[in-house]
Amino acid sequence: MLCADMVNVTWKDPLGKHQRTMGLLEDISHSGACLQLDMPVPEGSEIRWSSPKREFTGRVRYCTYREIGYFVGVELAANSKWSRRVYQPRHFLDVRGLLNHPK
Repeated sequence: MLCADMVNVTWKDPLGKHQRTMGLLEDISHSGACLQLDMPVPEGSEIRWSSPKREFTGRVRYCTYREIGYFVGVELAANSKWSRRVYQPRHFLDVRGLLNHPK
């Protein structure tokens, strides 16, 4: 699901120091998400972010720099799976609906 929502993101750097930044939730699914951040997060790091209604935790699977920032792929923890019932981002687009939309 494509989305856009500002979230507070925290993780520990390789030295064990807590890092914090604001990020943009770019997309989310039952088992993962992509965050756009202004700083890199090491692969394998445990990461968490909060929204007004829910906190999510997971592990960084990739961190790639693109022209506008770092895109961080997160595998959600088993106890932190996403569903629409639990949390719906402010700007939300289910692309499956576009595939079935008549032209």
